[in-house]
Amino acid sequence: MSLYLLRKMIRKLPGFVIKAVPKPEPVVVDGFGSREKVGKICADAGYKSALLVTDKTVYSLGYHEKILDSLEANGIKYAVFSNIASEPTIDIISEGRSAAVGCGVDCIIALGGGSVLDSCKIIAAGAKMPRRKIKNLLDKFIYVRGKTLPIIAVPSTAGTGAEITVAAVVNNANGIKCSTVVIGLNVTHVVLDSELTIGAPESVTVYCGMDALSHGLEGCLADIKTTEEDLQKSRECVRLVFRNLPRLITTPDDIDARQNMSLAAYYGGNAINKQLVGYVHAFAHTIGAFYHIPHGKAIALCLVPVVSFQKSICMDKLAKLAVYCGFARESDDKAAAADRLLAALEQLLETCGFEKGCDLIDRKDYKKLVSMINADSINYSPPKTLSNKEIMRLLDEIRKGEKVL
Repeated sequence: MSLYLLRKMIRKLPGFVIKAVPKPEPVVVDGFGSREKVGKICADAGYKSALLVTDKTVYSLGYHEKILDSLEANGIKYAVFSNIASEPTIDIISEGRSAAVGCGVDCIIALGGGSVLDSCKIIAAGAKMPRRKIKNLLDKFIYVRGKTLPIIAVPSTAGTGAEITVAAVVNNANGIKCSTVVIGLNVTHVVLDSELTIGAPESVTVYCGMDALSHGLEGCLADIKTTEEDLQKSRECVRLVFRNLPRLITTPDDIDARQNMSLAAYYGGNAINKQLVGYVHAFAHTIGAFYHIPHGKAIALCLVPVVSFQKSICMDKLAKLAVYCGFARESDDKAAAADRLLAALEQLLETCGFEKGCDLIDRKDYKKLVSMINADSINYSPPKTLSNKEIMRLLDEIRKGEKVL
């Protein structure tokens, strides 16, 4: 049996697996400055002590201070662990677990971007299993009897959706990224505070926006049965990005737009949990890792070529999304509606300053790239399984920035 046929046979397996994993259903608290409510959240939940986990950049900016003030005002004891790096390692996770266990805390407050949020998932799991070796917490799946320590997630960026996803990505002892699904993840609250994203460089805002958009869009196209409520959240994720990301290009301090982008990222995280992603991410992960391209930029390179390639088999879904986002009417021809969505996507990328094509991609690397894309894609639920020939054709389109006939 060829590898292609094997990949076709197991294509739906990730969808069955992710359905079986329990998902957190946190209370969402949102609004500009809403992290000031964290102390009351802890008090209402009956927590007596907390470990606030963040990274050095967020800590140096003082974004943690309002949280500490709120903890003090509500009589909550606390400790701070601010050593999380942009590429968190197993040693950092070990330090974080030691801090949580040593202080005997009731909950973890995760303040930061995807690296902090993912690190806290492993720390919260490890604190419930203090005798388990840290390296064993980076298995493909880790089961926590009962649940992890409660986590109050306060994302400082609007893109990854890591505040709610059950997966965590950290580096093992060999410096290799490991993706771990935490069974029993206990995120009790998500605090969406747009104040944390004010002042972010435009590139960060745009790259994070592309990430959120891709989560919602691929969630809409995924070949996995889900509820209408979850589909609605994925569609709303896409609509929110289309409507608000361009506003932040012209008016970076638009608080409403920033709050809407935070909500879009959260809905995108829900899409990952319930519908997974697809080939946009498989291509972007591979190209980004191979050529050291930021994830959001890699996503932007891959979005139009991959989604356009899938148009014929995703016509109904793309047409419905076009109508929902206001790019088409229900009476429009489905193919025309899908084309309008793709045209709007191209316009959004242009507005955000993304160029078409990528000179870094080299045809001599295609064999390795195809292998990496195949390996990554088996974790997702794409509308169809691509052959090696189809993958190479898409690599050509991404490299050249134009459709290859």
